[in-house]
Amino acid sequence: MEGTLLGCSTTLFVIVGLILLMILLSGIKLLYQYERGVVFTLGKYSRTLNPGLNIVIPVLQTMRKVDMRIKTSDIPRQEVMTKDNIPVLANAVVYYKVERPEDAIIKIQSYDYAVTQYTQAALRDVIGNSELDVVLTQREEVASSIKQIVDQETSDWGINIEAIKIQEIELPAEMKRVMAKQAEAERERRAVIIAADGELKASENLLRAAINLSQNPTALQLRTLQTIRDIASDPSEKIVMFMPLEASDILKNVLKR
Repeated sequence: MEGTLLGCSTTLFVIVGLILLMILLSGIKLLYQYERGVVFTLGKYSRTLNPGLNIVIPVLQTMRKVDMRIKTSDIPRQEVMTKDNIPVLANAVVYYKVERPEDAIIKIQSYDYAVTQYTQAALRDVIGNSELDVVLTQREEVASSIKQIVDQETSDWGINIEAIKIQEIELPAEMKRVMAKQAEAERERRAVIIAADGELKASENLLRAAINLSQNPTALQLRTLQTIRDIASDPSEKIVMFMPLEASDILKNVLKR
């Protein structure tokens, strides 16, 4: 009987010892370099643990891990009405990281979800207060405005917004056709301006040439004879020109060649 009781006591002692050992081991916490541990003692915040091997008091203390690396969150595509009443589909991506892990745990229930939702709301507000031309041509400025709004709010949560990028802005089909016609009209306008500028420069060169020839009668006669010679090279072409009598001898010599 005594042997049986001794055996039961030994077994119970071993079980209790194993339970105590497991409780003690549960108080050993290992944190990686990119992690921090927020410790609560009886439900109250007590300290933040750094990377490495840490010990917390089992049962009395609990720890929540916080990832300190930069995170990426996609803002889903949504329809937004611009200031000039043009609907566009826009989506973005936000990069953020935790700077104060205790605030990220205590002040906000789920900072990942909160950052995504707040960025989505800020995206709608900024694009809604901007005209279409600004949204299309000044994406960086629009994204910077969104970042400033979100960063100002999330800083109280211990979150730092690293960057916000607008990935895509899609226009309605009707607006695409209108903008394509506008671009085509702009290209035609530029082509007309370039052609007119070329005509103007050509006329200026012709005017200078005419002035130079008028100031030198001999050069004018030679230019006339050269033109006649070029035309005479094709026997099917005929031309009648009036010229001074003193140029007749030169013309005969040219035609004899």
